[in-house]
Amino acid sequence: MSATSASPAKPRTTAVVLAGGTGQRVGLSIPKQLLKIAGKAVIEHTLSVFERSDSIDDVIVLMAPGYVPDVEKIVAKAGLAKVSRIIEGGSTRNETTERAIAALGEGLADGEDRNVLFHDAVRPLLSQHVIKDCVEALERYQAVDVAIPSADTIIVTRTHGEDGEFITDVPDRSRLRRGQTPQAFKLSTIRRAYEIAAGDPNFQATDDCSVVLRYLPDVPIHVVAGDEFNMKVTQPVDVFIADKLFQLASATAPQQSSDDSYRELLTGRTVVVFGGSYGIGADIAQLAQDFGAAVYALGRSTTGTHVENPEHVDDALSRAYAETGRIDYVVNTAGVLRIGKLAETDNTTIQEALNVNYLAPVQIARASYKYLSETKGQLLLYTSSSYTRGRAEYSLYSSTKAAMVNLTQALSDEWAADGIRVNCVNPERTATPMRTRAFGQEPEGSLLSSEAVARTSLDVLLSELTGHVIDVRQQDPTRGASEASDFEQALAAVLDRQEDVK
Repeated sequence: MSATSASPAKPRTTAVVLAGGTGQRVGLSIPKQLLKIAGKAVIEHTLSVFERSDSIDDVIVLMAPGYVPDVEKIVAKAGLAKVSRIIEGGSTRNETTERAIAALGEGLADGEDRNVLFHDAVRPLLSQHVIKDCVEALERYQAVDVAIPSADTIIVTRTHGEDGEFITDVPDRSRLRRGQTPQAFKLSTIRRAYEIAAGDPNFQATDDCSVVLRYLPDVPIHVVAGDEFNMKVTQPVDVFIADKLFQLASATAPQQSSDDSYRELLTGRTVVVFGGSYGIGADIAQLAQDFGAAVYALGRSTTGTHVENPEHVDDALSRAYAETGRIDYVVNTAGVLRIGKLAETDNTTIQEALNVNYLAPVQIARASYKYLSETKGQLLLYTSSSYTRGRAEYSLYSSTKAAMVNLTQALSDEWAADGIRVNCVNPERTATPMRTRAFGQEPEGSLLSSEAVARTSLDVLLSELTGHVIDVRQQDPTRGASEASDFEQALAAVLDRQEDVK
């Protein structure tokens, strides 16, 4: 007999997305989880979070009655492979959870258990670290909640007839928390809690941890720290806030494990880079070529390609296609930066900014569509840290860069059915010839290198991301990115973007 026994098998972990709510509170005729935010239905954003999680094995959706086909279409279109079942929910939250528990128990062997995370479909900004923390907590505890401290003072009131409400208590805020989801359990635990609750004629609960707390009082419920980003879309203002948060939030492109991985993925592929004469565009072209791609680096000073000329764009793409038989990736880093007060800017300068920074990407996207639809490829655009807030003397530049974010999100939705991915890279202040011409020489080490932006751009091209803004930033040497929460990183990025673009 072996001296070391085999470790027990890791239990399967299922995310149950509860999507049984309606859109009444946000004034909709459809369930709020089908409302589009940042170009996608709320529920698609939520499901995508679990799709990307290494901690989740499969996903079950409990959808509002009559809308199961809508979710089936979303799942099929988005290619959400982890979604194993879409079930019609009940008339109440409790009934919906009971249906999920029944579905989870099907096919389990005697004594077999699994982890289950119940999550509101209308919390689409859930971060990966919260999912990971919940699953890890289930290694020790049978029930886990997610909560954040309350920034507001909570009051307890009582209504006195026509006189209205009066305060009866003000609890100590230091002990109060705002509950979020997911709520995580061992399946056997939440199932037992609901079995006992079924015998209570007055049973009613708005969440699942309260069922365990009431009917299994001996089971401790561990609390995992949530984050402010994990908001619930329930009121009309939430729709607006969530849409803005999606626009501001950035994604991280997965890096390849080695140079061999880049070479394997790029060999035989065709990459067309507009703005490839120098700076970020030239570095992307060189990297892709080094890893085996057929690269067409196009620029005004090298190939005489003017991106604002639709004929030049069409000719460049048709030539690349004729010579290689395919176009897998189209990148546009071309841009002009003109600084000055709008009232003092001449028409020629205004037209140049619009032509190069806005109309050219539109034309490149339009001309690239037929080629990228063949290869299920990707269009990669670029924005600037000024896109979130227009600043004095940057009105042309920042407004056209904001348009790139909207164009990215719109096209990613429009082209999803064709398998074309569209993303936007947002580098912080980068050492490029365009920047040097505008600002002169700046202190060494204060700018991001164009090579770093090019490497991240390559990671984006090789990823399955679509519709995302990807920040490229210098790392703070005193604190790794992994130490900060997703919300902290996003908040820091937003605050930094509001600094002067210089």
